[in-house]
Amino acid sequence: MADEQRAEDQGQPVHYSAVARGTPVISSDGAQVGTVTQVVDNYREHILDGFVIRASDGAVRFVDAPEVARTTDRAVSLNIDAAAAAQLPPPDEGSPNFKPNRGGRLSRMLGGGWRRH
Repeated sequence: MADEQRAEDQGQPVHYSAVARGTPVISSDGAQVGTVTQVVDNYREHILDGFVIRASDGAVRFVDAPEVARTTDRAVSLNIDAAAAAQLPPPDEGSPNFKPNRGGRLSRMLGGGWRRH
């Protein structure tokens, strides 16, 4: 009964893509461990990859999808406790950064217009 009451207090279930920036992230033991800063979506497969959160101590951490128990309009609930959440890694740097190559016109025409940094 206590779990049902706690679930009701966290709001109505929503799709992960509807979770707003700043939504509280709650551990399985009921502690707020941070807030959502970004939803990471696997666009090709249309599934949740995870959430980037700003932890209560100011650190930026990545919550992988298997650690997410529930998403609601008022909170993201985790299936790990606060101690485990404090050990979550930072997010990956993301996709590579590309900048325009200053090569000549022929280089750009042959696909050499971008350089990875």
